[in-house]
Amino acid sequence: MAILNLHHLRLFRAVAHEGTLTGAAGRLNLSPSALSAQLKALEVSLGHDLFERRGRGLVLTEAGRIALDHADAIFRTAEDLAATLKGRGGARQALRVGALATLSRNFQMQFLRPAIGREDVEVILRSGSQAELLRGLEAMALDVVLTNLSPPRDAASRFLVHRLAAQGVALIGRPDRVGRGRGLAELLAEEPLVLPTDETAVRGAFDALAARLGVVPRIAAEVDDMAMMRLLAREDAGLAVIPPIVVRDELEAGVLVEAAPLEGVEDVFFAVMAERRFPNPLAVALLSAPMG
Repeated sequence: MAILNLHHLRLFRAVAHEGTLTGAAGRLNLSPSALSAQLKALEVSLGHDLFERRGRGLVLTEAGRIALDHADAIFRTAEDLAATLKGRGGARQALRVGALATLSRNFQMQFLRPAIGREDVEVILRSGSQAELLRGLEAMALDVVLTNLSPPRDAASRFLVHRLAAQGVALIGRPDRVGRGRGLAELLAEEPLVLPTDETAVRGAFDALAARLGVVPRIAAEVDDMAMMRLLAREDAGLAVIPPIVVRDELEAGVLVEAAPLEGVEDVFFAVMAERRFPNPLAVALLSAPMG
């Protein structure tokens, strides 16, 4: 097996971070043609193309993203050699996770817990809209996306959608608002409600339940953010239609109570990955780790 040329790897890393051959060549004080030739030699030794050209820039291929992860780890380790010899260093693996901005933070922590606190793992967590996160997956800027909105899977969007968990949804509020002795239909008819927005699966299932019960809800607020729903429930804006996991701490402290479970209404959590030849092994391991 040929020994990897670390000089070539250093040049590749510079180009990957710069984004253009000309810009990297200027910073490295090399001619673009010389830099291109050395990058080609690295690609030949690895057996994979590391870049593809888009417009005037260079974009990492999947193999290029893997190579950059390792190159960053290699040179970070070299730069931290003194600390490593003192027992404080060591190469770390990067895990890039995207999470829907409105997703329960408690659920995110449940998923990430096996990776949190590991000295050999650096967790990079990004939040955003579903469209932004899926673009990040396609561009290989993210290894996995956490969401409660199942993305489409077709010939143009080859995502691997893993169902991680389904959390029941309940009617939750302040103890004095919930009171005692009232059934679900009475609570829904008499109390103001904090509901998820129309585009969510939870809202669709709730509307169907209300229709079956013959109830026209009094809507106090429609919210697309679980953290805001939690705050509104705490501030007694009304009874929230929310998964108990979102308000777990408040339920344990008695600040909020569960008035009634909502039968047939659930929040389903997904981990989405792109089809890749080289998936991040950390992300793959988290998919098989028990939740909770």
